Amino acid sequence: MTSHLPQTVRSDARDNRVRILDAARVVFGEGGLSAPMREVARHAGVGPATLYRHFPTKQALIVETFAEQRRACRAAVHDALADSDPWHGFRSLIERICELHAHSRGFADAFMAAFPEAMDFAADQQRTLRAVGELARRAQETGRLRPGFVVDDLILMLMAHRGLQDTSRAARLTASRRFAAYVIEAFRAAPETGAPAPLPPAPHLRLTHAPGTP
Repeated sequence: MTSHLPQTVRSDARDNRVRILDAARVVFGEGGLSAPMREVARHAGVGPATLYRHFPTKQALIVETFAEQRRACRAAVHDALADSDPWHGFRSLIERICELHAHSRGFADAFMAAFPEAMDFAADQQRTLRAVGELARRAQETGRLRPGFVVDDLILMLMAHRGLQDTSRAARLTASRRFAAYVIEAFRAAPETGAPAPLPPAPHLRLTHAPGTP
């Protein structure tokens, strides 16, 4: 019986790690990176000591929690740069970045370096900005991207996109697709001939009022 104990302990540790990461994706995904570690532990059903044994710092937990999104971001950059049509590659990168940010408020926070302990994401951010710059140069040479576009426009776009985080997840995803479509049209050098492409469905959003206002 004793011989099985180490294997059982390892299995329990693996299970705890999986529960912690699943909980972190939910807690950080909806609440952003300001959500406390104790909320992650509570959601995972483990004690704080167990959480810190697996992830000694919040930074370590954040990096591991969003590892999949970071891989997806790198893949989006790679695919866009490899696209034989620079304008299509540029558009697809904008769409995929918006989608990744819409899925998780925490990933959007980390990517935008809004949280001090998430600076490990700086490399992903810089890689994406360089890719956008290269794609923009190529797309402008084809005449399909407006000549005035600069990389800072992507940052401006993402800052505006973060305003969607206060909506429900379903509405956020729908709104993100429509937002990306409008932004791409704004970046286009000239309208396409013929009827414009249909926009994605509009989300059902409601304005919120400050306390005490009608």
